[in-house]
Amino acid sequence: MRIVVIEFMSLDGVVQAPGGPEEDTDGGFAHGGWTHPFFDPETVGGAFNDTVSKAEGLLYGRRTWQNMAAAWPARAGDPFADRMNAMPKYVVSETLSDDELTWNTTLIPGDAAVARLRELRDTGDGDLVVMGSPSLVRTLLHEGLVDELRLIVMPVILGGGKTIFPGDGLRHRLELVSATTGGTGVQVCTYRRAAE
Repeated sequence: MRIVVIEFMSLDGVVQAPGGPEEDTDGGFAHGGWTHPFFDPETVGGAFNDTVSKAEGLLYGRRTWQNMAAAWPARAGDPFADRMNAMPKYVVSETLSDDELTWNTTLIPGDAAVARLRELRDTGDGDLVVMGSPSLVRTLLHEGLVDELRLIVMPVILGGGKTIFPGDGLRHRLELVSATTGGTGVQVCTYRRAAE
């Protein structure tokens, strides 16, 4: 199973609260919903549709999972939403319990996450897709568990906020395999792990 990460990102690497003002205000972040002016349905929507159509499951950190589980079931009837709702999900969390889970979700305890994700990656098929979840993605990148990174880069600098990139001092070499530019200036860049 490949682990594929897809992220909205500003030019300065910020991924925090792309969807709305109240999504994630940690650290006093005041730019929630910053992707809206640059959302190109063909380019950005196409990237998400392509990614989700190849997915066998979705993987989230707790906060992103809670936001997604609250929003997507109400969108049933749309082919993209139906696909999102139907496939299995996994959430990595130290605080959630099994009885809080909805939306076809399996809990992966945070202290067992790396080992469990290595096991899933080694024994599963298809793509396990991660959206948002910056803390989880940082860990996955640090551990060398990301097979493909799809960055939806918006032409805006936010001046600070959460990022997915590890500050571990290690070099992580990637290979650009595709790049598409939309009419709003958004770029979808797909990278895969490169041989060192």
